[in-house]
Amino acid sequence: MQLIRIAPITLLLLLTSGCTVGRFVVWNFADRRDYKKFPSRPLPASAQPFRYAEAAMEVGPKAISEGDKSVPFDAWIADHKTVAFLIIRHDTILYERYFKGYDAGHVHPSFSMAKSVVSMLIGTAIADGLIRDVQQPVTDYIPELKANGFDAVTIEHVLQMTSGIDFQESYVNPFGTVAKFYYGRQLTKYTTKLELKNPPGSKWEYVSGDTQLLGLVLERALRAKGDQRTVTQYLSDRIWTPLGMEHASTWSIDHKGDGIEKAFCCINAPARDFAKLGSLYLKKGAWRGEQIVPQEWVSTSTKAVTTNGGASFYRYQWWLPSGEGDFTAEGILGQFIYVDPSRELVMVRLGGAYGGVDWQNVFRSLAPFYGKVN
Repeated sequence: MQLIRIAPITLLLLLTSGCTVGRFVVWNFADRRDYKKFPSRPLPASAQPFRYAEAAMEVGPKAISEGDKSVPFDAWIADHKTVAFLIIRHDTILYERYFKGYDAGHVHPSFSMAKSVVSMLIGTAIADGLIRDVQQPVTDYIPELKANGFDAVTIEHVLQMTSGIDFQESYVNPFGTVAKFYYGRQLTKYTTKLELKNPPGSKWEYVSGDTQLLGLVLERALRAKGDQRTVTQYLSDRIWTPLGMEHASTWSIDHKGDGIEKAFCCINAPARDFAKLGSLYLKKGAWRGEQIVPQEWVSTSTKAVTTNGGASFYRYQWWLPSGEGDFTAEGILGQFIYVDPSRELVMVRLGGAYGGVDWQNVFRSLAPFYGKVN
């Protein structure tokens, strides 16, 4: 994407005036340093950290085919914009590489992998009695949307990305909806002004506005029960701390003070801690003897349903690449948590760009090397 040419003094005025378009012009496009750009809330490291074991002998790919050539795997992933790559089986790291100054403690933005985490939180919120069920209309929590015809939009519709909302998911348009949500400082206002373009339940369409709706539903659900925790604190209490996250992390918010979480994008953590989110779902929501996310929720979230506009490759904020039981959390620039339950594998790839690679296909091509679980 070409940077829009504009006088430096104008750029400065745009940035400092609180202008969304100005921030888009100056920062230009999402990158792996974005966690430094926005205010955030802390996700503290756990007082009882869980650390993956490390294999005594590495069990990882040595080479990959590229055209008619065999290329060393380490060099290949480095050449394709990767900064972290992990392969984990039976809670043991079999393969781990970092590039461009990264290491096991280096924080990286999740981008849209956060959508899958928000789905986890909706499941725990139902288990905690904060939300009744997925058939509740979102207007039970966001009554401001009644005027825009949202009474027929359920929590399940927004989980499924079948809500029908009018949302421009373009990352190269400074005037598009997603740019406003990403760079803007009034997320509650933007979210409560969303409108519909399709009847809910009629069509699948990937839009970040759905996940931001879920974030606002969760915030309002907490408040309705007299719970003053932020969404970040709820994540910390229900998932982050129980998983034994090793490193201090953050969740970006739209503005300082009482801002709300960028639910659709912006949890910032190192690769090993992202991997634990995959390991949790590999274990059907259980962790160290505790059922953190309901098992039924994990199963429902990762199994395709194509009725009512649903897609065969997507369910409850998770991507389903094959129809064979594997699933992924995915973020722009090629951030991935890949889970293959049949082989008890978790893979994580973080990068500065996709690098021209279909990473879903790479994960699926690597997985057979480890065989199926008996």
